Amino acid sequence: MGRYLAVRIGRAALTIVLVVTFAFVVLRLSGDPALMILGPEAPPEVLAAFRKAWGLDDPIWAQYFDYFGAIAKGELGRSMRDGRPAIELVLERIPATLALTLPAFFFKVALGIPAGIYAALHRGSGIDRAVMMTAVAGFTVPSFVLALLLVLIFAVQLGWLPSGGQDSWRHAILPIATLSLGGAAVLARFTRSAMLEVLGQPYIRTASAKGVPWRKVVTSHALPNAAIPTVTILGFMVGTLIAGAVVVESVFAWPGVGRLLVVAVANRDLAVVQCILLLVAMTMVTSNLIVDFLYGFLDPRLRSKGAHA
Repeated sequence: MGRYLAVRIGRAALTIVLVVTFAFVVLRLSGDPALMILGPEAPPEVLAAFRKAWGLDDPIWAQYFDYFGAIAKGELGRSMRDGRPAIELVLERIPATLALTLPAFFFKVALGIPAGIYAALHRGSGIDRAVMMTAVAGFTVPSFVLALLLVLIFAVQLGWLPSGGQDSWRHAILPIATLSLGGAAVLARFTRSAMLEVLGQPYIRTASAKGVPWRKVVTSHALPNAAIPTVTILGFMVGTLIAGAVVVESVFAWPGVGRLLVVAVANRDLAVVQCILLLVAMTMVTSNLIVDFLYGFLDPRLRSKGAHA
């Protein structure tokens, strides 16, 4: 098990380095922060002084090594807009993002997994078809379209809920619903597929033929084996808690990390963008490590395979 985890941790560290490197290069090739922040009307000497102050006139390879050296010291840079530490700006926004994503994750699990299990156990029924139609619709509709549709219905037409902001708990209902419905649809679809695959295995038929009660067959044999692919989807959803809120926070004017990322990208605020991307990468990598650990726990055969991968 130790070797299995060591291989996964090594791959995780390499993934973070590659993500940070890709973000670093792309951000510096996408535009001049001096022009975005000071404007094209700024005098050339002012632009030159700004670039020198922030190290933007150094070769890109020098900026790259300086950036990783700063990360090694625990420094993630300062915002070019107001000079504050980038990590400070990001940490201020995390509570607002978690106020949406954590309840949304709970509702995804509470709705999606039971719906998928029920649909699999009643395959071909009207409820199964209804669940799958809803799942396909939720899976294919983009989040911004769903967000605008919910605003149109519940905020504009019915006037039951506010269309944006963060003044009260009522403002969180539509963003949470937007984040929940798509994820619940994905979970329902994958849970149903996993359950149907397990229910078709010979050991399920053998257990039923031996007279084992169907409820016990489902709870003791089908559900544990169907949990492995479902854990993969859950790990991915945990990893995208922050990244998945970018569109929703922008539509509903919610002051979280996702909206901060959009503003920072538009302003070429490099340190803030890099800090958020590093946070997202670490979140996704950590969730994948947890999934790998759960894989090894749920299926010991994967440990021996993973150790030699």
